[in-house]
Amino acid sequence: MKNLLAAIFIGFVTAVSPAQAVTELTFYYPIAVGGPLTKVVDNLVAGFQKEHPDVKINAVYAGNYDDARIKALAALRAGQPAQMSVLFSIDIYELLEQDVILPFDDIASTPADKAWLKSFYPALMANGTYKGKVYGIPFQRSTIVMYWNKDAFKEAGLDPEKPPASWNEMTQMAAKLVKKDASGNVSRWGVMVPSTGYAYWMFQAFARENGQDLMNREGNQTNFAHPDVVGALQYWRDLGAKYRVMPEGTVEWGTLRQ
Repeated sequence: MKNLLAAIFIGFVTAVSPAQAVTELTFYYPIAVGGPLTKVVDNLVAGFQKEHPDVKINAVYAGNYDDARIKALAALRAGQPAQMSVLFSIDIYELLEQDVILPFDDIASTPADKAWLKSFYPALMANGTYKGKVYGIPFQRSTIVMYWNKDAFKEAGLDPEKPPASWNEMTQMAAKLVKKDASGNVSRWGVMVPSTGYAYWMFQAFARENGQDLMNREGNQTNFAHPDVVGALQYWRDLGAKYRVMPEGTVEWGTLRQ
């Protein structure tokens, strides 16, 4: 998942008490980043507030990533905007179209601020940047990885130290890894590629492996009809429908340990 910390500053509101002089900022982040990461975020908030006692961060669970975007926009329209939110990188385009986000460049004015913006790896900043302006910084970035069961490889007569290096190899190896019981029912599939929730993420990986992005850098044109993109989707479908090495239909993320 390509997550960004997006700062929503249009309609910026701070609550300042003459007595306490405390500025309150709301920070939305999805339940999908819960569990151990929740403690990390809570510790980050506590550490920031300790260093800046005049600022209070209201960290709010906001459902899944779609919920976080919807709630952030709803709060904005209600006059109670969230100043920060963990969102998908692709949400930048919707926020820009609605004119509800400002670039970090507009507020990162000091040398220290500018050095901070430049401290991130350029590759991680790419999809948070639009027309030379930084609208999102990387936070809890996710990367698709392939892992393989070495024990299953050994059982199937495959070299456990040599995972597939191409689609053809993956198909051939997956066929050997499929395991059936006495009744002919599959007890272990050769490959499992999740397709629910954020299917475009996996689709994009297949497409790029086949030499084509799903959309242009400006985010205003898709390449779904491109032969390489069509071929990528066809191969993904063929894993189940043609080669029978993966379940047909959708594959849930939570089933990958089976």
